[in-house]
Amino acid sequence: MKTVNNILLLGDSRLYQNCEEVKESDLSMVSSWANDMHEAMEDIRRVYGFGRAIAAPQLGIMKRMVYMNIDKPMIILNPLITNKSTEEIELWDDCMSFPNLLVKVKRHKHIDLVFRDENWKELSISFSDGLSELLQHELDHLDGILCTMRAVDQYSFKWRNNQNIKP
Repeated sequence: MKTVNNILLLGDSRLYQNCEEVKESDLSMVSSWANDMHEAMEDIRRVYGFGRAIAAPQLGIMKRMVYMNIDKPMIILNPLITNKSTEEIELWDDCMSFPNLLVKVKRHKHIDLVFRDENWKELSISFSDGLSELLQHELDHLDGILCTMRAVDQYSFKWRNNQNIKP
């Protein structure tokens, strides 16, 4: 069972590494990785009250994989942004690897994404606004980039209100 305690924290050198592509020969592991990511994300939701997606390297799985669960589970393998809007949005970003810290970032308002699913089918989908930001955040993880590295300026950090955190 994967929990909050399995998520790599800010400062862990693995969070700054580029991930390897998922190969078709890795598909037998994808279900297990997705289950681990799901369990850890559910625990983050329980403890901190947030979490819509998690990138594989946050659990030390150094593969280009994202697990998202908003309305239903979605496994995203080897994602590639094929188009991004010039219009940007500015918002406070959070991260499971430093759950008490918020970072103000700018992200593209709209992106188009090509990826493979857990059945190795190639798909394309467009994301806007908050979902666009979310996917850009997770894809950054696959390239060893944290939102702390994308802060708007040196004043773009604040602590989360801890009143909702459950022990």
